[in-house]
Order: sequence, then C-alpha cells, then structure tokens
Amino acid sequence: MAQFFNIHADNPQARLIQQAVDILKRGGVIVYPTDSCYALGCHIGDKEAAMRLLSVRGLDTGHDLTLVCRDLSELGRYAQVDNGQFRLLKAHTPGPYTFILRGTREVPKRLLHKKRDTIGLRVPGHPIVQALLAELGEPILSSTLLLDGEDVPLTEPWEIRERLEHQVDLVIDGGACGLTPSTVVDLTADMPVVLRYGKGDASDFEA
Repeated sequence: MAQFFNIHADNPQARLIQQAVDILKRGGVIVYPTDSCYALGCHIGDKEAAMRLLSVRGLDTGHDLTLVCRDLSELGRYAQVDNGQFRLLKAHTPGPYTFILRGTREVPKRLLHKKRDTIGLRVPGHPIVQALLAELGEPILSSTLLLDGEDVPLTEPWEIRERLEHQVDLVIDGGACGLTPSTVVDLTADMPVVLRYGKGDASDFEA
C-alpha cells in the first residue's frame, strides 16, 4: 500500500523530501506535483521501476518518458544543446515545458527514442520537485499522471491515493494541481516544432 506524504507546496519539509528520495532510490514509483499537473516518477537507472511506471499508465515499452531535471546545467549533461537551443531553454526554464533534444551518452540507451536518439527533458519550477531533485542529485524519470482511457490527468491527491494505492509506493500531496500537461517542443530541427500545446505560452516556438 502506498505511503502518503502531505508536503508543503511552498516550503517542503526536508525530512519528508529525504524519505521520498529514499523510496526512489530503493526502486519505488512515486506520484508528485509539478508546475503543470501531477506526474509519476522513478529512478533513472531502475529498469524495473520504469516498467512499473509504464504499467500504471497502461503504456508499452515504446512510449517515450521524460527526464525531469533540476536546472539547465543538469539538462545539459543529458542532452546535446547548441547555442540557439540554449537561449530558448534559458528563456523558458524553469517552467511547464518539455523539450525534445538529442540525448548524450549519460542517458541509458533504453530511454532514448529508438530511431532518433532523442529524449524529453523538463525543468519544472515547483518547489517540491526542486527539493526532490536537489536531494536526489540526478533527474527523475517521469510521465504525466494520465491513466489509460482518460482524457485529463488526475489532480486531487485523495483520489490519486484511492485509485493507485496498490500500484505506486508513495503519493505526495502538494495540493491540487492543474489539469493541463506541459507544452512539448521539439528542438532537434532547424526550427522549433510544438508537438503538444499545454500549459505555458508556445508563441516563442511558432514560426
């Protein structure tokens, strides 16, 4: 049965953040709030945890997951970023955006797009996520908490706990999140391409 932590959205309790990170390091799958909506997360190096995360979503192994990073320097470790891309990233991070970039050798091969060697990366501004990432010291492998057959993500922590208490190891209650996932932008071509319109102004990425 999943544990349930009530963590302050603006001033996360260090003790609870440390316990949450311990769960991630032990192979747990967690639910946590972001600056767009709630997400599922697990340790980047744990293949079994990633499979469990996909199972909760009702997805197969071909689905692309996202690396949630603490800042641009961490993002740059896992993605190939040129000067033009860096300027766009700097102007829109932290924020509710997911960027598709070519991965570096730091990204486990199984997480890269099989044909393009790309990976989705995010730098959220939510204090709980930032606290988790600071304690963990590396990205969280993540996916929006959108269950199979449903049109909008789960947003109420009590409902998440009720529906997923036997499928995840921890639900972090950081208050109600929105229903709109991040805007997804592909930065691998000469010009940015918006793949999904979500939370966050996409006008800077449109020709």
